[in-house]
Order: sequence, then structure tokens, then C-alpha cells
Amino acid sequence: MERLPHDCFAHILSFTSPQDVCRSSLVSSTLQSMADSDDVWAKFLPFNYEEIVSRLVAPSLSCSSMKDLFSKLCKPQPIDDGNKMFWIEKRSGKICYLMSARELSITWGSSPLYWSWKPTEGSRFEEAAELRTICWLEIKGSIRSAMLSPKTLYGAYLKVKIADRAYGLDSLPSEVSVEVGNRKSQATLYIHSRSKINDKSSCKRQDEWSEIELGSFYSHSNEEVRMCLREVKGVHLKGGLIVDGIEIRPKFKDDSTHGPF
Repeated sequence: MERLPHDCFAHILSFTSPQDVCRSSLVSSTLQSMADSDDVWAKFLPFNYEEIVSRLVAPSLSCSSMKDLFSKLCKPQPIDDGNKMFWIEKRSGKICYLMSARELSITWGSSPLYWSWKPTEGSRFEEAAELRTICWLEIKGSIRSAMLSPKTLYGAYLKVKIADRAYGLDSLPSEVSVEVGNRKSQATLYIHSRSKINDKSSCKRQDEWSEIELGSFYSHSNEEVRMCLREVKGVHLKGGLIVDGIEIRPKFKDDSTHGPF
């Protein structure tokens, strides 16, 4: 392999993955030089990375190479008005987003009688939404599939905490769904109090937040992806759910799924 022309080997590496390129760089100093090539790492960056970088909240992102830029974009970066986070998944180079609670449509979310907005430990945003009391729980979010990596299986996850005072959240199951056009992924789950959320539909994150899987979908074309959690059948009051946002990231073989489409 080392006898191949530099540009030829770099071209071959660009068809692998960031993880494979990093592994190949350990073979020899010659391969390391080829693996660090801007031509290689430019292929792993999103096709619209320049436009995304221009939307970063930080005034500038100083990088010494394409590999350096890739590395920095693997860390969540606030974009637009700071109510969204962008990053690329380091194993695959796929686009990821986290939309804050402010970017979501929360029924009666603007009423202080039902929801309060305040800084919350572990949140990536200035504030999260905490449910005071309500009978109609409905949280919706949307994104254009063209903003994501094409031809990729994605999962949508509601990032939440359960307050100590939580009540009524597990009286009835909540409905979760992801809808694209006339295609819909849906399921039901119970949101349990005391920081415990339904087993197969969620998991505990290292930052002490939990994730509720809303569903999964394949990104293609430029369609609106609509995501939702709702419990509107009961007339009982419920409270104590803290919402940080919806995370959209690629799914892999070891991830659970609610029937991707």
C-alpha cells in the first residue's frame, strides 16, 4: 500500500470511515501522512459544512487542517441563536442535531401556570422546560430531512429528567411517534416517576438525563420530519417532567428501534 501514489491512497481512504482512517495511520509514518491528508478528511465532512460553520454562535472556529476541523465539529457546537446544537458523529461523520425545548412546540408551554422555564444542571442550553401541572401533555418538534446526512437511518430522542415532585406521569401510557409524509413510526410507553423511564424505550445518559425514543426514520429527499410525545386521553393532572430538547442522531445495528421507515 505504501508504494501507491499519495493521492491514489488518499482517494481510497476517503471511501472508508473516519475510524478506519485513524486505524490505518498507526501502521507507519508514511501511512499516517496520507491518512492526515485534507483530501481524505474533506470527504468525511458534511457536504454543507461551510454553511453550518457560518451559523456557529462562536465568532470563529480556528482549524489547522480538515482533520482538525472534523475533530472540533465532533464536539457539540451551538448554532443560530444558541437554541440548537450541531455535531458530527465521530465514527461515521454523520450529522447530528439537538433542538432545545425552546425550539419545540409544547402545548401551553408559554403559560407559567403550566410550565416553568429555568436553567437546569446538565443542560446544554440556558434553560429547560419543567412541567408544573397539566392534563394535556403534548410535545412536538420538526426538522427538514435535507439538514441531515442523506440515506441514513436516524433516531429521535426526547431528552428529559424527572423531578422529585413528579406525579401522574405514569397513570396512562404516552404515545410517541415520528412521521415523514404518510409514513409513521409509533409506539406507546410509560413515563415513570423518580427518574425511572420505561425500560426498552429509553436509557440513562451519562449526564444524568434520560432519553425517550420517539421513533426512527430514513433521511432522504427534503421532507419534514415530525416528532411527538403526547398523553391526552386522561383528565388527571401530571407534573414534574423536565424537557431539555430532542436529539436526532444516526442509529446503528445495536440500537433499539420502533420500526424505521
